Amino acid sequence: MGKQDDIPKYDDMYAPFLECLSDGKPHTLKEIRGYISRFFHLTEAQMAILLPSGQQTVFANRVAWSRTYLKKAGLIDSTARATFQITAEGVRILNEKPNRIDNHYLMKFPSFRAFLGKPEDLQTESISDSSEETPDDMLETAFEKISQRLADELLAEVYKLSPTAFERLVLDLMAKMGYGTFASSTVTAATGDEGIDGIIMEDKLGFDLIYVQAKRWSSDHPVGRPDIQAFVGAIAGKSGKGLFVTTSTFTRQAVEYAAQQHIILIDGPKLARYMIEYSFGVTTRKIFAVKAMDSDFFDEYQAD
Repeated sequence: MGKQDDIPKYDDMYAPFLECLSDGKPHTLKEIRGYISRFFHLTEAQMAILLPSGQQTVFANRVAWSRTYLKKAGLIDSTARATFQITAEGVRILNEKPNRIDNHYLMKFPSFRAFLGKPEDLQTESISDSSEETPDDMLETAFEKISQRLADELLAEVYKLSPTAFERLVLDLMAKMGYGTFASSTVTAATGDEGIDGIIMEDKLGFDLIYVQAKRWSSDHPVGRPDIQAFVGAIAGKSGKGLFVTTSTFTRQAVEYAAQQHIILIDGPKLARYMIEYSFGVTTRKIFAVKAMDSDFFDEYQAD
């Protein structure tokens, strides 16, 4: 689909944002987004790229921060909810035609310096141009780094388990994810089935079964197509689905063959992500509540 780097930085949007408002008329945020997307020739796929949290698109987030910073600098004003108009100062800036409008440039405006908590007598020449990421970008990036470090630590710890303990961990994780949660007896280790490490009963009576193969292998020992073929052979003729889990990775041939046989694969990185997502083997150290304005809340007052 694309990456966040495919989307212009929020301070790159300052100029087209102002240009969209250059006619002096109020414009909705939707109109402004459309203008900026056309200015940068962004595709629908690029505009659909989500922040790591999955709660907002990168494009919408960066337009929102561009709006905030331009407003704090006094170059645009809000005439109604999600509607903006250029100010006299904004018109003057456009007519001045600076080489680049970025945070370094906006530092000349006292209201913008006050917003960033910078001293009033700060010389703009002494300010480095470090506006590549929005605060949301930085928060998301930091969260991703922390999560990746945690994932690495989880895999290292999981690899210390015995093969039997690893099989139990996989079944317990599946139960935490909602597979076989009716009672502990519905998730049982398989016995006498060569190539099957566990069976998950999805319903109380055991009509829907998931056969599990779990390989606690090192990262330099990927699971190949022959391993998947052996697993497919082990569950052939059985009524159920197949799940192959490893602490390692899968070769391309293994992935392609598994897709043909409808076998679900979980490699080491995905296993760690599921453990984090379902709070399995991890604890919550700290919670940061990032809040946003509730527009519907204010609509009730405007109706009076």
